[in-house]
Amino acid sequence: MPNVKITVLKRTIFQDVVDEHAPWEMGPCARFHDGQEFIVDSDVTLPEGFCAWAYTDIQKYIMLLRLDGNPGLDHEGTAIACCTDGFRPVVFKLEKIE
Repeated sequence: MPNVKITVLKRTIFQDVVDEHAPWEMGPCARFHDGQEFIVDSDVTLPEGFCAWAYTDIQKYIMLLRLDGNPGLDHEGTAIACCTDGFRPVVFKLEKIE
């Protein structure tokens, strides 16, 4: 089964939502940094240092790529996904690698 490379494309923050709904100050996700890369080489093992919540959010796309599925993008073997943090989501690029 092929591996999947995860690249952090962009850490974002919805400052207007934070300002209105969060009782504390926050910046973009501190767990990741833009350009950071991880390799998924197992169906059950979380890559070292990866956020478990984010992995749960993107795992369906990882499995689709590992099973040679096509998520519908122009570049076959590639998917774009993000975590579901409502204040500061992180956007990931997923690429099937041999």
